[in-house]
Amino acid sequence: MNTVATRYATLEDLNTLLQFEQGVIAAERPFDETLKEGAINYYDLQELILSEDAAVVVATMNTEIIASGYAKIVQAKAFYKFSHYAYLGFMYVKPAYRGKGINQLVLQQLSSWALSKNITELRLEVYSDNLPAIHAYRKAGFKPDLTTMRMEIQPT
Repeated sequence: MNTVATRYATLEDLNTLLQFEQGVIAAERPFDETLKEGAINYYDLQELILSEDAAVVVATMNTEIIASGYAKIVQAKAFYKFSHYAYLGFMYVKPAYRGKGINQLVLQQLSSWALSKNITELRLEVYSDNLPAIHAYRKAGFKPDLTTMRMEIQPT
């Protein structure tokens, strides 16, 4: 039986996770014209794995890692009702496993970790044109908050 399980990532998972990071970047390039060409990195995955204030979760089927995500405790601005929140990122599911609820399992594990740290606020960022991701996050209970807007200006 092919059962999906979640667990915390280890340094032994790093090579696979670095490949997943490039998958995240490839998926986001069409939504962000400001990303540099060529190989780039978003995350310090080793630091996230080793940090007491972060959790990197992977979903596995048999021995294959098929999905990932992280939560990192961030200090909130003084005007919020909460002092800290868990920022979520690195949400990736291998293409062959998408649409099967695996991202939801990763989100559940990250939520449980946040609660174990007495964190009750989760936040993440998603490109406004990435409708499949927005739908998945809404399905998980997230709701839109702020919209970041940008404009490139040219010197005259």
